[in-house]
Amino acid sequence: MSARAQALDQARVLVEALPYIQKFAGKTIVIKYGGHAMVDPALKESVMLDVLLLRSVGIRPVLVHGGGPEINAMLKKVGKESQFIRGLRVTDAETMEIAAMVLVGKLTTEIVSLLNRFGGKAVGLSGKDAQLLQAVKKPMQLQNQDGEMEEIDLGYVGEIQKVSPGIVESLLDQGYIPVISPVAGGEQGETYNINADTAAGKIAEALKADKLLLLTDVSGVLRDINDPESLISVIRREEVPGLTAEGVLSGGMLPKVECCVDALTGGVGSVHILDGRLAHAILLELFTDGGIGTMFV
Repeated sequence: MSARAQALDQARVLVEALPYIQKFAGKTIVIKYGGHAMVDPALKESVMLDVLLLRSVGIRPVLVHGGGPEINAMLKKVGKESQFIRGLRVTDAETMEIAAMVLVGKLTTEIVSLLNRFGGKAVGLSGKDAQLLQAVKKPMQLQNQDGEMEEIDLGYVGEIQKVSPGIVESLLDQGYIPVISPVAGGEQGETYNINADTAAGKIAEALKADKLLLLTDVSGVLRDINDPESLISVIRREEVPGLTAEGVLSGGMLPKVECCVDALTGGVGSVHILDGRLAHAILLELFTDGGIGTMFV
């Protein structure tokens, strides 16, 4: 391809993006950052550049990150086994201390540093800062061998009761990019571990965000899990029960979809499940006519 043709292609991309940039200017977009995009150095840079571009064109991005693999690695170093029940990490006091150290002390700091190195103005927060996320111990019941429901103690796994987004709104108004780790405070000052998808959804609700983007390690919702071409581009909220009954929504996708539905019910404009393994997935979803993931409306 000649230099002239390449330049024309670039111009077409900018022209295609323009109406979307105009549409989203001044809007708040919450991005849940997790999966492979947090591990691969090239993808890390891709996400950070996408976030900076959003901020540069007048969009208000908020980044909420996970950190499961990093927590697992640190627990392994200290000789602790990771135990999960229904996808939730059983979190005793020592595990909570390690999780908070990894999420707040390591990952938030790394993300903030990367954004700032690329010319952004990022600020790290935990859910405990300014009482952003307040939680109680998450209850759980499972059926035992006798068929009776039995209480399960997940330890310091929290269920969000209240979101106080003032600190985030203040930072956004001043042109900063908030980077939030999913830990929450309890009534007695204790620290709770929160599922990152859930935390992002609740923060998006509280901010009345225009969009919530969930970066994952899948291309979106597939009608046939074995057929990558069967991506469902748009799912309406009322279609979710039917898709669940058909088995299209199952396994690890169910809690993500539940998060999507809750966010829509809470007033978020739309929710997108994106393949974070694809470079510049955020820009491709927001600024192109086709999009690349599954949008819940």
